[in-house]
Amino acid sequence: MVSGKAQTETTGVPDGQGDRSHASMDGGPVTVAVLCGGIGREREVSLESGRYVAEALEAAGFDVVCSDIRPDRTQVLDRDDIDVFFLALHGEFGEDGRLQRILEDRGLVYTGCGPEASRLAFDKMASKRLFAKASLDVASAVEFTPDGDLGALRAELTGLGERFVVKPVRQGSSVGVYVVDGGREALATAQRVYDEFGQTMIEPFVFGREITVGVLDRRTLPIIEIRSKTGFYDYHAKYADDRTEYLFDTVESQAVRDGLAREALACFDALGCHHFARVDFILADDGTAYALEVNTIPGFTAHSLLPKAAARVGVSMDRLCAQIVGMAWSQRNAGVK
Repeated sequence: MVSGKAQTETTGVPDGQGDRSHASMDGGPVTVAVLCGGIGREREVSLESGRYVAEALEAAGFDVVCSDIRPDRTQVLDRDDIDVFFLALHGEFGEDGRLQRILEDRGLVYTGCGPEASRLAFDKMASKRLFAKASLDVASAVEFTPDGDLGALRAELTGLGERFVVKPVRQGSSVGVYVVDGGREALATAQRVYDEFGQTMIEPFVFGREITVGVLDRRTLPIIEIRSKTGFYDYHAKYADDRTEYLFDTVESQAVRDGLAREALACFDALGCHHFARVDFILADDGTAYALEVNTIPGFTAHSLLPKAAARVGVSMDRLCAQIVGMAWSQRNAGVK
């Protein structure tokens, strides 16, 4: 245990700075292990999220350990001095439920959604079906399989529109996502995406505004509209392009704002989420909000949206991370899975 100083177990996550008094729960100091890095395409973003979370928790008074965790390097989970594991692990192994299952089987306390909710949220086709079952608006989608009837699939796409979004079923941060024109190009792109990522889906491109709604402890945070200078909120726009705009108070209709808040919670509940998440929508010109996906471990970087939304209502990064740790601790004491 380190007193008010973030340790780095492996390279990639820098030490925290400064001494703080211990945060305590049940009368004693609390040690939090921030799990980040991992094996997915979002590894570098996850390391950055981990650094920001560690610094915030240290500033809030917790004893902090950072661990670049992988399926073959989970020794940090064997430590008996860790009270809570803070998951800042994006993409594969972190958001797909595998790490959550390991933590669950070991009886360890961790932040965020459980194994099944994580698995469902990471699978865009499965989550889309659950959203539709909950009477939420979703864009149509077809699953691409290279050994399927491509003629029939092309005919199906013709009935959906002229512009399409091709994406892996199981990736995050817009990794492997392409916007293309025409059914022929959609199928050719889907083949390339399938070859690289496996299971692939094609959706009609929905024209509208990109909206995200954070959920924290079953309360929705202020709505953010995202405006990318390239016209598509891709990986570069999310993490590298300082021209991307994140705007509050652009949804003028109170009825639409209330509807987005309700639908964000409905998505959260449809998957069985816990603690926090971020729900993404396309808001069409007619006011219809099309649910895209739920991010069960959204980013915690300087570009990330959940911390921006929390800050809008006066919740600093320190308080946000401390509150998330507190929810995990309370859930553990209540025996909730």
